[in-house]
Amino acid sequence: MEGWTILDGDDLEAPLLLVAWTRHAMSEISIHDLTTGEKRGEITLPGLGSLAGLTERPEGGHEAWFGYTDHVTPPTVYHFDARSGGVTKWADPPGSIEVPAVFSLQVTYPSRDGTNVRMSILSLTESPDHPRPTILYGYGGFGVGLNPGYSAAALAWVEAGGVWVVANLRGGDEEGEEWHRQGMRGEKQNVFDDFHAAAERLIEDGWTTNSQLAIQGGSNGGLLVGAALTQRPELYAAALCSAPLLDMVRYELHGLGATWSDEYGSAAIADEFEWLISYSPYHHVEPEVGYPATLFTVFDGDSRVDPLHARKMCAALQFATTSEHPILIRAEANVGHGARAVTKAVELTADGLAFLSRWTGLSRTGGRS
Repeated sequence: MEGWTILDGDDLEAPLLLVAWTRHAMSEISIHDLTTGEKRGEITLPGLGSLAGLTERPEGGHEAWFGYTDHVTPPTVYHFDARSGGVTKWADPPGSIEVPAVFSLQVTYPSRDGTNVRMSILSLTESPDHPRPTILYGYGGFGVGLNPGYSAAALAWVEAGGVWVVANLRGGDEEGEEWHRQGMRGEKQNVFDDFHAAAERLIEDGWTTNSQLAIQGGSNGGLLVGAALTQRPELYAAALCSAPLLDMVRYELHGLGATWSDEYGSAAIADEFEWLISYSPYHHVEPEVGYPATLFTVFDGDSRVDPLHARKMCAALQFATTSEHPILIRAEANVGHGARAVTKAVELTADGLAFLSRWTGLSRTGGRS
């Protein structure tokens, strides 16, 4: 349950309770009798998306408002009239935004241990018509869920003919706190298995091929990408790894790493060291392996995750790989881990998408090389 509000206007037969929920990363609003709690119905939302606030007039009444966004809808305010049950658009975001015609669907697939995991797929087509260059994005940690949200980068990729996928891996909160716990500490490998299984399902269903599949993530998601490319280098064509944790044996010694032992475990404890060394990407770079084309992006002002993780991992991969695909690092000065000026954000996004498009074969001709 994410929130609630009460509608008690004189024009209503009885006072109502509106309750906002998140189920499988998607938002819902149910309607209940305020007195008995009996469910009366649901508010029809514009699509599979996320709510931002649910409110009524301070003095009460029969109207409610809520913010809504999804992968193809910029944040928008909608109005609900309890008398008619109708939902109408109340306010668009400022500026003029042209959104391409894109299909969004949620797919359920089994992970390695049989656990059902969900991913959202954005494409120009409602079902696979031919394999397309695809970006698989994930995070999987700290109880942070990847609920649907508008992304200009995702839409740019899809409009150019690609497929964009967001996987709701264990480690997040999409299925509650237990979902988080199944992807932390000694269970961290579940996150990587969920990611690999998503990739395999996308290939099996015909959305993409391993020569067209890129992976992307930042921070804890950068750890995910690092683990994925060292565990299954043959499965991915390219990787974009931003501000990543990669040396999990020494992560506590740098940046804010000392504050994350509850999530990952501590190398100072023998059993927990075994968890960390079992997947630490830096320690699983093997010589004479053909690794995917990889771009690390780091920020010299990052006080959260030290750029040294990516720098040493980049060097290790450059030394080890037998592939002709490049292993590169993009270092940026005067920028930290999080928000940045719009111009810098645009440059970073453009460079990342350009790299992935080069090594997955994306073009303006519908995603064909």
